[in-house]
Amino acid sequence: MNIPFITYDETINKLTWLDAVEALRSGHLFPKAQVNDIFLGPAEGTLLSRGAYIEGLGYGVKSTTVFANNSKIGLPSVQGAMLIFSHEHGQLTAIIESKLITEFKTAADSVLGASLLARPESEILLIVGAGTVARSLIKAYGVAFPNLKKIIVWARRAEKAEQLAQEFINNDINVSFTANLPSAAQQADIISTATMAREPILKYDWIKPGTHVDLIGAYKADMREADDQLISTGSLFVDSRETTINHIGELTIPIEKGIITADSIKGDLYNIINDSSLGRKSESEITIFKNGGGAHLDLMMARYIAEKA
Repeated sequence: MNIPFITYDETINKLTWLDAVEALRSGHLFPKAQVNDIFLGPAEGTLLSRGAYIEGLGYGVKSTTVFANNSKIGLPSVQGAMLIFSHEHGQLTAIIESKLITEFKTAADSVLGASLLARPESEILLIVGAGTVARSLIKAYGVAFPNLKKIIVWARRAEKAEQLAQEFINNDINVSFTANLPSAAQQADIISTATMAREPILKYDWIKPGTHVDLIGAYKADMREADDQLISTGSLFVDSRETTINHIGELTIPIEKGIITADSIKGDLYNIINDSSLGRKSESEITIFKNGGGAHLDLMMARYIAEKA
């Protein structure tokens, strides 16, 4: 049996953001996934393996190495691949370059959450951060929210935000950059944060009624992006209870401090996709979505990518 190796460069142009979002939405109509993670090695050179099983969809394991110092010698800091196996007999059906899965899964996860929780007429998106994820967010939100008129990018290094905005100078939506985060946050209908912040970078006092907040960074136990008042005041949702509540600093830290409890989370994607009454309740409600990016999402996205490849 010839097992295909699906690479980023050969496949990227066969994928669309709307189809990627739909792959995650439809994936949540299957029974709830079983997931598990394994971390091996020292902090400066870690192997992370994430496995998932979804009844009717199959099995998947994504293994990546994380070597933060690789950039000094011209190598990517994250490298890896994902194996997917059939649900009928467990055969290995494809090997997919991990970069392809992660790029589409991360932004599609957030856009799916926003499509369920943000106001459909939202016109201004603020992206906090100017890295690879921010670039994907511009593309994904741009096609998923047809009423968007402006996308503003902010980063700690203003030149990075300016550089990213310049990449989209001919975009159908106006993409600009700002050095004033509070002012931009006060304008935004949707705020998407994709940073490496360890202390809250987004404050409740800046957020206007009706805003949807999409939190992507803070994937480790010691990281935060939203302050205590925002986390405790907004209507809080996650992509998966199992992969966020006890694992991610955005939630574990305020839970440990008594700011919120696990019951403060109103629902995850399984809940709100299968019961639309759990979503936004009013035009003035501030909704918050924590993107945790679990292994089940990797498997849903891998199935979509394999079909298109």
